[in-house]
Amino acid sequence: MVTANSSFAGQLEQRLKGKLPGIEAQYRMAHAVRQRVVEAPENAMLASVLALFYPKDEAWHLVLIERTSSNPNDRHSGQISFPGGKKDLEDSSLAHTALREAEEEVGVLQDQIHLLGRLTELYIPVSNFIVHPFVGITYQQPFFRHQESEVSAILEVPFRLFMEPGIRQAADIRVQNGMLLKDVPIFKVQGKVVWGATAMILSELLEVSGRLVAS
Repeated sequence: MVTANSSFAGQLEQRLKGKLPGIEAQYRMAHAVRQRVVEAPENAMLASVLALFYPKDEAWHLVLIERTSSNPNDRHSGQISFPGGKKDLEDSSLAHTALREAEEEVGVLQDQIHLLGRLTELYIPVSNFIVHPFVGITYQQPFFRHQESEVSAILEVPFRLFMEPGIRQAADIRVQNGMLLKDVPIFKVQGKVVWGATAMILSELLEVSGRLVAS
């Protein structure tokens, strides 16, 4: 039974149908090296992620994943992200990709998720993906089961936490090639650093939600 504020989902769905804040909101959490918008090349690959809301402890939560550090093919290994991945040829749509990946990575069945809408697509130069973010909700607290080959941990984060003072910080990040990025905008969540594309998508989601009460 849903115990979180049920009006939150309906209000957020309506806002997602309106004009989105877009890259301006996303780039508030972009590092200095990403402040120039890069157009996606013709050979860019398609991917989807899912920002999934669910009720827990009388508040709406978001699920994030910590990607494994052992996958040599994952340019974002070890990072915190939304469930998601590359669009397969068998996927009927980008929305289906987001739902399928969520089921595979965190174990939430596709038919339990209601899609509220989508956010602005985001090109990621380092992996050459155009990421399409979707926002969904499930009205029952899920029993999460992580995909061990790709997910090392699941983070259950109260959405209101992202609105608290001090959650947005800056940190130095060392990336896979050894380069040290200075003063990267981050969200510090449950002792983990959320940065890059995930932080940028979260930034737009927070602006869309505005002052909606997620509890």
